[in-house]
Amino acid sequence: MPARSLTAALGAACSAFALLVAAPGSAFAATGQFRYTYTTTDGYEAVGFLNNPPSGQCINLQGSASEPGSFSRAPKNRTDATATVFLDADCEGDTYYILPPGTGASERLLLRSVVFS
Repeated sequence: MPARSLTAALGAACSAFALLVAAPGSAFAATGQFRYTYTTTDGYEAVGFLNNPPSGQCINLQGSASEPGSFSRAPKNRTDATATVFLDADCEGDTYYILPPGTGASERLLLRSVVFS
């Protein structure tokens, strides 16, 4: 292969890689909304939500991970990605539940953290 063709091919490959790296974050995010219920520190019921959550990143849910003995519940996965919800904070522990896109769970399912595929 002539040096000029090799240089052009290498340049094109580098440009394609740079474009991939510079792509907006939404390419690596679940599209849609994830909702859940939690109890505020004042004892009120509240609805938390994550809009277009990042994929592959553990998210500790509001009102649950920081409060000992407190859990979120009733998750609704209205995203286009699979959500794996964990009973423990930081997506740790052996107790987890998988919610395919467009599904939800009852008030009985307790959770503290979630990660999206």
